[in-house]
Amino acid sequence: MFEETAHPGKPISSGREGNIRIWPVGSLLRAIADSLEARFNPVAVQGEISSFSRAASGHCYFSLKDEQGQVRCAMFRRSAGLLDFSPRDGQLVELRGRLGVYEPRGELQLVVESMRQAGQGNLFEQFLQLKAKLEAEGLFESDRKRPLSVLPRAIGVVTSLGAAALHDVVSALQRRVPHIPVVIYPATVQGGQAAGELRGALLKAYQRREQDKVDVLLLVRGGGAMEDLWAFNDEQLARAIVDAPMPVISGVGHETDFTIADFCADVRAPTPTAAAELCAQPQSVWLGALGLALSRLQNGVDRQMQSHNQRLDWAASRVGRPSHLVTRQHARLVGLGQNLSHAARSALQQERLRLRTLGADFPREMESSLRRSLQRVERAQLRLELLDPKLVLKRGYAWLADLHGEPITGPEKTHVGQPVRATLAGGEVDLTVSARRLI
Repeated sequence: MFEETAHPGKPISSGREGNIRIWPVGSLLRAIADSLEARFNPVAVQGEISSFSRAASGHCYFSLKDEQGQVRCAMFRRSAGLLDFSPRDGQLVELRGRLGVYEPRGELQLVVESMRQAGQGNLFEQFLQLKAKLEAEGLFESDRKRPLSVLPRAIGVVTSLGAAALHDVVSALQRRVPHIPVVIYPATVQGGQAAGELRGALLKAYQRREQDKVDVLLLVRGGGAMEDLWAFNDEQLARAIVDAPMPVISGVGHETDFTIADFCADVRAPTPTAAAELCAQPQSVWLGALGLALSRLQNGVDRQMQSHNQRLDWAASRVGRPSHLVTRQHARLVGLGQNLSHAARSALQQERLRLRTLGADFPREMESSLRRSLQRVERAQLRLELLDPKLVLKRGYAWLADLHGEPITGPEKTHVGQPVRATLAGGEVDLTVSARRLI
């Protein structure tokens, strides 16, 4: 531990090692920047673009690399506005600018003042060659691509178990379609073994299709530089995607990233989350449709019930039950009998009144007249009783009607298997027509 305060740029004693200059960090970085300025600038350098991005401010940030190393680059809006092409990952370019130090992070940085194309980088050239080859074979044609199922039985996902893309996809599916199972087919998504593992995961999904009930397959990976996504530019992987027995959705990288897998897939999504959103209709849509269908069905049933109830009420008001008709007829007969009895008593009283009035000379004549009147009343009462429907039912006859109360007046109004109701003297019996014979 130092025994005295060190002043910037001042030598201090450190024992046997002699005097060492102690630099504040900022002063050291500025001194390095001054050395770079004096030793190298201006500088021209050639390499491949990697991890290119353009900020909302218009400034561009990327790395320039070759087989032996890479350097961070910044191209500010004024210089970027002078470009006559759109830089992209894998492109071979020549830069002119000034080396410096980005002091907040202590990083070496090349501030680019101009950029021109120097031919295409190796990776990008391979990408274009393979793209042209597969396109000529028709692997990218839209008419060979399969439509997506709106309601898949299960959703397959091919990606790395440790990838952030897997978390994004599973979260989106859980939110949108929690009722659909998700099957993971793990594979490395970056590095020399990635293309082979991805092909193996696809083939496994194809072989287990019926067992896992997977109707759509998501091939996903998060963003990265062109070399990070290079496994998805493998020719054998592309052909495996084309041979898939179910639709394949690719969601590789960010919206600006394109791979051969994107062109071969049935649907290309800009991100892994977007791939999850495209693979199936959300549960809320189906629940809304079911609710609407249920409401329409319920309304239709209610209207039918109301219509049938009205028809039944109308029929009941016109026909009624046979037992009710018998009851009304019996009540009418009772009333008529009471009226006749009253009339007979009145006639008898009148006759007696006449006897008293005429005297005792005509008793026999009046008695005879009374007997004739009583006989007429008895005959009338007998005729009325013979009209009582209950007497007909007591003789073994029955009143037949269908289950709606409509009277059945002949066999032609029935059919075999029809349920009917018979009203007897003591109650009702439900029957079924087994045969009919017309006279």
